[in-house]
Amino acid sequence: MNIDYAARRARLAPQLGLTDEVLLVGAGSPIPRPELSEQHLAFIAHQEYFYLTGHAEAIGGIVVYDAKEKKWTSFVPAVTEEQRVWDGAEQLPGEVLGKFDGWLAARRGRRIAMLGAPLPGVAADAARTAEVREALKHARRPKEPGELAILRRGAQATAEGYAAVQPFLRPGVSERRMQIELEAGFFRGGADETGYHSIVGVGAQSAVFHGSPSTRRVAKEGDFILIDAGGQTDRYVTDVTRTYVAGKPGAFQRDLYAVVQNAFRRACARCRPGAEWKDIHLAAAVDLMAGLVSLGVMKGKAESLVEQDAHTLFFPHGLGHMVGLGVRDAGGVEPGRTKDPRPSLRSLRMDLILRPGYVVTVEPGLYFIPALLNDPKRRAQYRDCVNWDVAGRHLGLGGVRLEDNLVITEGEPENLTAAIPLGL
Repeated sequence: MNIDYAARRARLAPQLGLTDEVLLVGAGSPIPRPELSEQHLAFIAHQEYFYLTGHAEAIGGIVVYDAKEKKWTSFVPAVTEEQRVWDGAEQLPGEVLGKFDGWLAARRGRRIAMLGAPLPGVAADAARTAEVREALKHARRPKEPGELAILRRGAQATAEGYAAVQPFLRPGVSERRMQIELEAGFFRGGADETGYHSIVGVGAQSAVFHGSPSTRRVAKEGDFILIDAGGQTDRYVTDVTRTYVAGKPGAFQRDLYAVVQNAFRRACARCRPGAEWKDIHLAAAVDLMAGLVSLGVMKGKAESLVEQDAHTLFFPHGLGHMVGLGVRDAGGVEPGRTKDPRPSLRSLRMDLILRPGYVVTVEPGLYFIPALLNDPKRRAQYRDCVNWDVAGRHLGLGGVRLEDNLVITEGEPENLTAAIPLGL
């Protein structure tokens, strides 16, 4: 990984707003498996700790900053002979963890801000911790060149997975088989692991946002197949969605896909520096509603439908989120803002001004979800907005979503995942 972590810490320190505090950032400890064995779940160092150190396997590690001394110190676990023999572990650079208690005792009485995994027995200033966490989150939103290089490699690996699954998008193939071929392609392409639990949904299951792959098979020609998955490389995640059809799509499927694709392309084009993410989300909702009006599913003017929140019947999630060191990386709200209270925006994962270096997903979608469309309260509230007979005819159809990963630049965004064909 071509990242200078010492330089990163030096750059970040002035941005954290610290004056005389002590900052502690813990890596965390392994979690035992819920069974009677000596096994643990795979250890993952806390994201904030990893961002500051690059140490993925420093169990119990702590990186600290003394704001008075303006000095960072990394305390790392001492590697035992047993760990060297059984795990091939090597000693990380830094002070041994046993020296941490003495370091902290020498600063007794100072305010403590504590990020990363909490440290047992150490009391932190909750308000100051929250402020420093927000400052760190904002500071790490723009991706450094080294991070973008990792993300480009991850996108390449992810593209290999999507290419590998193409021959299996047909009737009779199970979601599980598609998952296996897809993820094997990620690994062949250089991914370390999957970025999150892969989502593969066929038929009506394509409208289930976090559906897990199962033995469910593509039942017939014309079924939708939605895949939302990506590889992880050096802890950085790629997050892609494509919607396919097994065989030839029907006329309504083609038209629905075209509506989503139009909204997707227009939203991507709006991802310029200085743009408000919330505005891009709402503009995409208007584009989607205009499409559904043209298909006879909704009635009225698209802008009015969005003002009434009627779009949430078919587009209930946010347009996307930041991606990078984790599948949802450093989202939230612009400094000084509070979350928008509108019910239709409760699932919008960020309310930010886009800046060069930000990496965002753009993922509009339209779905026919029985839990929403069969709800009596929603039917009453939106009785004049929806052609309910038409909507009802498509309840088993599923849904369409498209998602790419974009780097915000000084001009047009860079689409990291453009090499993966959109499908249909």
